[in-house]
Amino acid sequence: MPGIAPKRWLKAIAFALCAGALVSTVSASDPASRVAKPAISVDRSTQCIDSPDVMRRTHMDMLKHQRDRTVRAGVRGEKVHLNGCIECHAGPGAGAAAGSAVGSPQAFCDGCHRYAAVKLDCFGCHQAKPAASTGGGR
Repeated sequence: MPGIAPKRWLKAIAFALCAGALVSTVSASDPASRVAKPAISVDRSTQCIDSPDVMRRTHMDMLKHQRDRTVRAGVRGEKVHLNGCIECHAGPGAGAAAGSAVGSPQAFCDGCHRYAAVKLDCFGCHQAKPAASTGGGR
């Protein structure tokens, strides 16, 4: 029966390709990633406005909502505001990048945004340092 041997070769090649794809998928989910997770320390002496899991998922929506309320309606002093975030997360207890929320992989905002490959555009207009270290606030 001619043609049986080529079919076996095709099956063997298809199996090898599938096995290779499976191995690469398993190794891609390996926790030892090429991209190091950000090593960010947080001042735990004060309570954040919500849990870390909630803040990771929704901080951008909270800040955008407050931005709109502040710019359009003049509402200030709310629970969520960028200056409050900066005071805790870039203040003296913020660890390696104390003094600024941006500028290095250890900086609180910059570290996570670099890791997630998400553009961080807050500080084109706003200061990245707590008011106490800059002499004024915005």
